[in-house]
Amino acid sequence: MEILRYRAFTTTEPNPRSGNPAGVVLDAEELGDAEMLRIAADLGFSETAFLTAIEPDAARVRYFTPRAEIAFCGHATIASGVVLARLRDAAPVVQLTTNAGLVPVEATTERATLVAVDTEVEELDAGLVDELLATLRLDRDDLDPVLSPALVHGGNLHPLVLVRAGVLERLDHDGDAVLALQDSQGWDGTVPVVERLSATRFASRNPFPRGGIREDPATGSAAAGLGAYLRAAQHLDTPAVVTVDQGAETGRPSLLVVEVPREGRVRVTGTAEEL
Repeated sequence: MEILRYRAFTTTEPNPRSGNPAGVVLDAEELGDAEMLRIAADLGFSETAFLTAIEPDAARVRYFTPRAEIAFCGHATIASGVVLARLRDAAPVVQLTTNAGLVPVEATTERATLVAVDTEVEELDAGLVDELLATLRLDRDDLDPVLSPALVHGGNLHPLVLVRAGVLERLDHDGDAVLALQDSQGWDGTVPVVERLSATRFASRNPFPRGGIREDPATGSAAAGLGAYLRAAQHLDTPAVVTVDQGAETGRPSLLVVEVPREGRVRVTGTAEEL
């Protein structure tokens, strides 16, 4: 077993604090669930990936937050792809078997692209929207007048909240209330609060108390869900490449690149470096 520490979705400008930290544990066959959870808690990152059955073109991966196992994690997947490219004789595309489904990952020693699982988009009940806004200390006047809230599934369940200009910078959510709502609704992902900056550029903040942290610096599954949402609601001319800026408020600016085809699975790309 080998425990590695990486940061994924780093920015194009050199910054030793950019990107979202993730643990990557290789050859984790001998670890039980309790041990995986303990290691994730000890590392203290939002997620840690545990890889088993590693072959040149395939591996099994499970993801743990400091609180619990989750089905999928985008930034830990990007980190895992780069780790395999650097340390193992990995094929150009590695098929990762996750609890959310099969996720192909194309990786080099600096960058990886994950092919997200089929992403579903659902409307959010009006009452639930109001409850969610209350936990975020926002109201309906803060919402984007065109882009409605929705529930997206890009490997994890994310309630997506699109807001007007100026809202992100004053976001100050109630962590306990967000956690209670996440637990009651079974939302295992972050709560992405997103502002549209241009047709293909977005800024995002992601409260994530269910992952044991206040706010996630970079969230690949939420970015995939955003791409699928924009396509489903016809708010994007596809095929398109969307960029998401996230993490500046946490002191860890991050950059996620999302490829949205006319149909089929969304792809999310990012760079990764060792901590």
